[in-house]
Amino acid sequence: MRYEEALKRLEAIVHELEENDLPLEEALKRYEEGVKLVRHCEKLLNEAQKKIEVLLKDAEGHLVRQEYPFTEE
Repeated sequence: MRYEEALKRLEAIVHELEENDLPLEEALKRYEEGVKLVRHCEKLLNEAQKKIEVLLKDAEGHLVRQEYPFTEE
């Protein structure tokens, strides 16, 4: 599942939990799904950060800090 899809579903779950008077069983199911989605999103963000760090390394392999928007040197 893509990050944007997971985030959209997570927002829907939060809305359901806040606005609906769900039975306990349903609320727990939604909560469990939400926790899984949060972990999935964190994983995707961590992977993206690692890719960015690799792309920002210089020829010697040192991480070069660049401000956004990134400029080519």
